[in-house]
Amino acid sequence: MNCQECGKRPATLHLTKIVNGEKTENHLCEHCAQEKGHFVQGFGNFSINNLLSGLLNFDPMSKNAAQGAMGNPSTATKPMRCETCGMTYAQFSKSGRFGCSDCYEHFGSKLDPLFRRIHGNTNHVGKVPERTGGQIKIRKELEQLKSTLQQYIATEEFEKAAEMRDRIRALEQKIAQSQ
Repeated sequence: MNCQECGKRPATLHLTKIVNGEKTENHLCEHCAQEKGHFVQGFGNFSINNLLSGLLNFDPMSKNAAQGAMGNPSTATKPMRCETCGMTYAQFSKSGRFGCSDCYEHFGSKLDPLFRRIHGNTNHVGKVPERTGGQIKIRKELEQLKSTLQQYIATEEFEKAAEMRDRIRALEQKIAQSQ
């Protein structure tokens, strides 16, 4: 599709506006988009750093940024800092990268909520290969069953716990036979 403005170059920016229920679409090339005031080069001013800063609720111009996300006045005088490399949490928020591997430990209290917001969980589950993952899947299921068994015992649901015990034994036998 060619640019609707000049008709010469291919349209690389597709704008859709909905105003009062009326939808209008514009298809522009980079040159015409820049002339009309739509900054396109590299997707405008979007960057992963801005994305991370937004997710971390970090605004370098705000008073809360100096005080940290918790609003603790004591952190306003001494920002959270990695003891190994000297990187501050504000620097991490701005760059989106850690200075060293110890930053994970030093900023850990602020990372868990961030990981939950981005990934939905703080534990990496990963994928198991179909061909070679049979044993791994069985072991994972076994771990889940043992956890469920402990919950049944804690809540004194002994009939369900006995059923879970039997399923665990069956899986353990299956693992022993395949080895």
